[in-house]
Amino acid sequence: DPGQGLDGVRDILVGKGRVLWIGHGPPPQEPDKVLQGRGLVVSPGFVDLHCHLRVPGQEEKETMASGTLAACRGGFTTVCAMPNTRPPVDSPPLVEFLKDKASREGLVRVLPVGALTRGRVGKELVEMEAMARAGAVAFSDDGHPTGSRIMRQALEFSRYLGLPVMDHCEDPEIAQEGQVNEGVVSLRLGLRGMPSQAEEAAVARDVAVAGLTGGHVHIHHVSSQGSLEHIRRGKEKGVKVTCEA
Repeated sequence: DPGQGLDGVRDILVGKGRVLWIGHGPPPQEPDKVLQGRGLVVSPGFVDLHCHLRVPGQEEKETMASGTLAACRGGFTTVCAMPNTRPPVDSPPLVEFLKDKASREGLVRVLPVGALTRGRVGKELVEMEAMARAGAVAFSDDGHPTGSRIMRQALEFSRYLGLPVMDHCEDPEIAQEGQVNEGVVSLRLGLRGMPSQAEEAAVARDVAVAGLTGGHVHIHHVSSQGSLEHIRRGKEKGVKVTCEA
């Protein structure tokens, strides 16, 4: 448990769904049942920052019940649901719908990520403040890169709301509809390659705009060392930038 600085062999007492005690030797009260956990790992629940539950509108791919069951079995107790659904989660009522659906059918905690622009088409910001009040924990047009004008506006609101803007970093002019990262493997498989600079240029811009505005940018699915270097330098300068692999 990194939160408590614990990393070792311990005895654990659990009761009524809670961890009551962690230590060595006999617990403070006699347990009703003893389970041997040698060779196993106990940890706090994992958090998935980028989950596709496909609700609403794409239930043929995933449902709230099936997606959260898979999360539960994998040790994930909190998942952030991305908004690339049909329709996109781009309004307060849709955020509330997702929360209600999760409360009735979900097996883990579901945190809605709201779309960043109306319809996820990159032209007009959603009502970020109203969606935040409805329960959105972040904003993203996941799968669609965010334009520079929208990103600056969004990060200004991010600073005000204290919520991150999450971006699919890709410069379409450089990517040219590539299918995989450009290199030996793309050549061997006959797939259109996408230079890593398509991602890295967009990451560098996002880090710069986050530094300008004071907002919090989160970079989706980082796939290159160059992107990590931009993120690392941003962190060193005090920019609010986080990422996922």
